[in-house]
Amino acid sequence: MKNVETSILPEFTEKLDLLGKRKRVRPSGNILYCDDKSSKVIFSGIKVQSLNQTANLKGTTGLNVFIVDEAEEFVSEKDFNTIARSVRQKGVPNIVVVIMNPQDAEHWVYKRWIEKTHRMVNLDGRQIPISTHPQVTHIHTTWIDNVENLEQSFIDDALQTRKDNRPEYDHQFLGAWLDKKEGAIYQDWEEGEFDTTLPYCYGLDFGFTNPDAMCKVAVDTNRMRVYVDEKMYATKQSDESIKSKVLEIAGTNDMVVSDNNESRIISGIANRGVNIQEVDKYPGCVVDRIRIMSKFTWVVTPESHNAKFEFRNYVWNDKKAEIPVDKHNHIIKAAEYAATRLLQGSDFLADNI
Repeated sequence: MKNVETSILPEFTEKLDLLGKRKRVRPSGNILYCDDKSSKVIFSGIKVQSLNQTANLKGTTGLNVFIVDEAEEFVSEKDFNTIARSVRQKGVPNIVVVIMNPQDAEHWVYKRWIEKTHRMVNLDGRQIPISTHPQVTHIHTTWIDNVENLEQSFIDDALQTRKDNRPEYDHQFLGAWLDKKEGAIYQDWEEGEFDTTLPYCYGLDFGFTNPDAMCKVAVDTNRMRVYVDEKMYATKQSDESIKSKVLEIAGTNDMVVSDNNESRIISGIANRGVNIQEVDKYPGCVVDRIRIMSKFTWVVTPESHNAKFEFRNYVWNDKKAEIPVDKHNHIIKAAEYAATRLLQGSDFLADNI
């Protein structure tokens, strides 16, 4: 707020001039008062220190509009809620406006209003999620919407970046959310529908404190795509619950390829008529599966929220030494089990072992 008089207020008053309303407003410190005292605009900064944020607007009453700019820096959802819930005037529209450049998909804004309620739209060749949350109006704009007001140098930079570094262009110029952490093992994945025309099977990874994870998987070696549809992701399940869910999901006709470290549960699933087979394991098999499956584009269904989280967060501990962090990989391991089994006997696998 130290620079409010040379930054925010001049820009705001410029817009008042454009509206022909400048004479109706009287500034006083960080507040603009309407001449008839019917309304006021309060400017306040968000203090950021060691990722702990406090807002000067906490406790402010009488608000009916809250606008937060550069919301990507607003890392505290709790602080946001404190302010946003003070917007509660009766008889007038109560509005919260969140303005931001999308960052990574772990940001609370994405998780709260986009992750589980969105549709995908194509912007310059990139699929962008647009919120369909019932409480949200999502307006997503890019440089393309404003091209008539841009200098040619900016346009040239955008087009050159699009040519040289597509991921950077998608994030910086199209506002795509970053869908993976630095060092993510599977870089090439996207959200999309499951291809139901392909042969498929199920993958199953056991846990307890970690999730029991199960997914449906299909592989297209012609288009080099693997399709994943999450079916189970739950912790601290009983053996009986796992057996019942696997039977319910896969039935007695479809194949399930499972982890091999729970023989008792596997036998119980097989006794219920499920075609369950254990994955082949050997020294180095984890990295071998990663090496093989990294040659594919992974397509994860929109409803597979835990799978998408894992693809964003399954990372290398030491990439050069090919040592992955054994975390955020439960659906991924189940999918690898199924996909590599589907590839057995294929020309692709013969050429890449």
